[in-house]
Amino acid sequence: MDNIILIGMPGSGKSSVGVVLAKTLGYDFLDVDLLLQQQQGALLQELLDEKGVEWFLDAEADAIASVHCHHTVIAPGGSCICRERAIEHMRSLGTVVYLQLTLEEVEGRIHNMSTRGIALQPGQTLADVYAYRTPLYEACAHLTVPVHNQSLAETVVSVQQALTQYK
Repeated sequence: MDNIILIGMPGSGKSSVGVVLAKTLGYDFLDVDLLLQQQQGALLQELLDEKGVEWFLDAEADAIASVHCHHTVIAPGGSCICRERAIEHMRSLGTVVYLQLTLEEVEGRIHNMSTRGIALQPGQTLADVYAYRTPLYEACAHLTVPVHNQSLAETVVSVQQALTQYK
């Protein structure tokens, strides 16, 4: 297993789980949201506000496509599955793991919708985004790991177990 790519809705724990999983496995960790901010010189929400959702999704896909690494846990943004080139690149980098939560859990975890940098079209709700993205996450992932009502430590163990069984 070379790289592990964690995908899922905002609030699913990609970055938090990714850091702990990387430490546990002795891997590096890469947060693509931070990479995108560094490449663009602005915060995610500023990019969305100033340049729009479609531009943002293209820039995010470009950031994902720029990733070339080994033995790394990668946490792309929640909208990583909105561009085919990003999906193809993630799948070529390693094992893609979908951290699956219910809509209610996602809503309970996100308290800063207006500043978090979530790619929402005008008028879209979190429920709309969830309904749109869920089948895309499922199609992109090599593995789906339900992480309902789990602590960070329990989620890391669940991901490790799923990866071990996948080999």
